[in-house]
Amino acid sequence: MAVPDYQQVRDNLRLAYDGAASRRDRQDKQPWKLAERAAFLRRLQQANSTRLLEIGAGTGQDSAFPASYGLDVVATDMSPAMVARCRAKGLDARVADFSQLKFPAESFDAVYAMNCLLHVPNAELPAVLASIASVLRPGGLFFLGVYGGSEATGEGPAEWDDHVPARFFSWRTDDQIAQFASVLFHIVDFHIAQDGTEHRFQALTLRRPLPSAPRAGAAMGCGPVWRPRSGGH
Repeated sequence: MAVPDYQQVRDNLRLAYDGAASRRDRQDKQPWKLAERAAFLRRLQQANSTRLLEIGAGTGQDSAFPASYGLDVVATDMSPAMVARCRAKGLDARVADFSQLKFPAESFDAVYAMNCLLHVPNAELPAVLASIASVLRPGGLFFLGVYGGSEATGEGPAEWDDHVPARFFSWRTDDQIAQFASVLFHIVDFHIAQDGTEHRFQALTLRRPLPSAPRAGAAMGCGPVWRPRSGGH
């Protein structure tokens, strides 16, 4: 299988989301997505986390939620039209590519990524995760939520997509996403938030290890030690 041209993937995503910003801003969030972000906020409150970075923030609906509870939130998206929607909500929002996050090292207590890393080709995902880890303080939490798939679904532009141009998706198995995550992070929780469909939703809460802490599944090619549980939190 040919390796996707990641620059072309990003250019197409920017065009697709610029063109869909108005429509997407009018969409209501599904209840299970609201439950995921509320559960992550509770974790942040329990950890006394105060500064949150959202990547792939879209129109800012999710960033506005923790901001309303007093967190210092920075919303980022590669789409200028999406960032404009974020700013209209009063958010600190910036056009940024999450493969090249230009923030000081370890400057965030937490990172939130809802349904954006499924647009990253497998070949590029390790570098993107490393970029995220670099701006997260040791011990900080990272919510990674993506639709998953099977070995057969693979990756590429989705023929059924209603965005123009069609967006690139990478559908990863539970084992694949756990393997990617466990190289740089501890897996705190891994559950399936939406099941019974071809692309069930994989919800991972990750923690950047403290300097002396070993990572689960990271030693000498060790496989993932987590299997997702079904249902809620």
